[in-house]
Amino acid sequence: MNDKNPKSSSGKFRKWLKRKHKKKQPDPYYLQDELSDGDDFMEDIYVSSLEIDPCTSTNELRIFVGTWNVAGRAPVGSLAVDLEEWLKPQDAVDIYVLGFQEIVPLKTRTVIGAEDPRKATNWNLLIGKALNESSGCPWLTPMLNPISSDSYHYVRNPGLEKRASFSAICDNTRMRGKPITQHRHHQQAVIGGSKYKLMASKKMVGVFISVWMKEELVTKYSVSNVKVSSVACGIMGYLGNKGSVSVSMSIERTSFCFIAAHLASGEKQGDEGRRNHQVSEIFKRTSFPRSAKDEHNLHPLTILGHDRIFWFGDLNYRLYNLEDNLARHLIQKKDWKALQEFDQLRREQEDGGVFQGWREGNIEFAPTYKYSSSNCNRYSGGVPSRSGEKQRTPAWCDRILWYGKGVKLLSYLRSEIKFSDHRPVSALFSTQIEVNKSSNPRIFSKDTIVPNIMPPEQIGTSGNYEEGKATLLSSIVKDTEASSIHTRKL
Repeated sequence: MNDKNPKSSSGKFRKWLKRKHKKKQPDPYYLQDELSDGDDFMEDIYVSSLEIDPCTSTNELRIFVGTWNVAGRAPVGSLAVDLEEWLKPQDAVDIYVLGFQEIVPLKTRTVIGAEDPRKATNWNLLIGKALNESSGCPWLTPMLNPISSDSYHYVRNPGLEKRASFSAICDNTRMRGKPITQHRHHQQAVIGGSKYKLMASKKMVGVFISVWMKEELVTKYSVSNVKVSSVACGIMGYLGNKGSVSVSMSIERTSFCFIAAHLASGEKQGDEGRRNHQVSEIFKRTSFPRSAKDEHNLHPLTILGHDRIFWFGDLNYRLYNLEDNLARHLIQKKDWKALQEFDQLRREQEDGGVFQGWREGNIEFAPTYKYSSSNCNRYSGGVPSRSGEKQRTPAWCDRILWYGKGVKLLSYLRSEIKFSDHRPVSALFSTQIEVNKSSNPRIFSKDTIVPNIMPPEQIGTSGNYEEGKATLLSSIVKDTEASSIHTRKL
């Protein structure tokens, strides 16, 4: 069947969907999966119908997710050894996703001033060196002029098997639609023989995310829709001293979302409410809008629209109603189970205040905050308190959570790098991705799975939209069963 034929059912559906998308998009505050209706409902049905395509298989990927608050300290040469210890570059890891907080000091001029990309570039240089040189691969300079847009795409070059390029769409009106020219060194880094390639990088004041993927997988799999988003929810609710930076990307038919966050600090009663509110704001305001190039590509618009979601960072949840000296006593005994009874994040999850349905590994390591200073293994404060030290009850501020099926946690631990007053935390995951079997799977899927979809206003005789949705679902199930039988006969 020719899906470009306007008389075919799928052609009618595509024409109708295209007409719908030309209308004003809904406010991103309300682009939640659970609240989708109208256009969003039709998209969910269309994407879901493709997910049950019999012409797919599942492959395994291993993803390393790490988070670290570096307390405003600049990346120095000696840190390369520490980074290598934390990341432990190995063949088993396919993707590295790293989130940092406070890569710049959170002072007035850095919070309200213009973004300076140099710190992010320096961190990427150091990460690239740690991931590549340890495995004996040559390492060339990554993006010296990193993309500053909130919407950019990783594009495969089909003509060159081992080459890839970046293109960007700038939010600035005078640059809209024009590609951002990259520095020659960046071009060399992408084309060169490094083991891991920088796929996405985004900085907002001190919050920073960097995503790296094994080069052989970049050429093996279809990687698409690489987009970034940032949400500032700090001072006055809109400054970037607190908030998140996120990366959305699709590998074959599976979509991923990575959120690096830095939430409100404080251990007074009620501070957990501010953190919960910021999490809610990040969910509401994080969006990955479509561009003109995405006309027929229904990638997720919101965090919860993705198949696999990872949320990590300095979430700042503390120990609830626990005296400081008792907390330190339990830490000395390494009684992590007893200490977790007072963990604020877990209590908020149990009470339904935040991250309902999300998962986290069992914490079997000491609290990661707050250490007295760099190069020190002693927590700040305590009795007797040293002069000038802040009195802080130790807590698991640095956390990694996930949401979605097909994800298995392999390890959850902290590293002992004494670079800042936080210890870095990492988690290693095994996850599945759906891979197309057919040579031209997308055309095949659209023709065979959704041949009879009609716009909702044409479904049902009573004009009831709920009845129309039910009829539509029934139609898709029948068409799916029929196409599966037809495929088996072939």
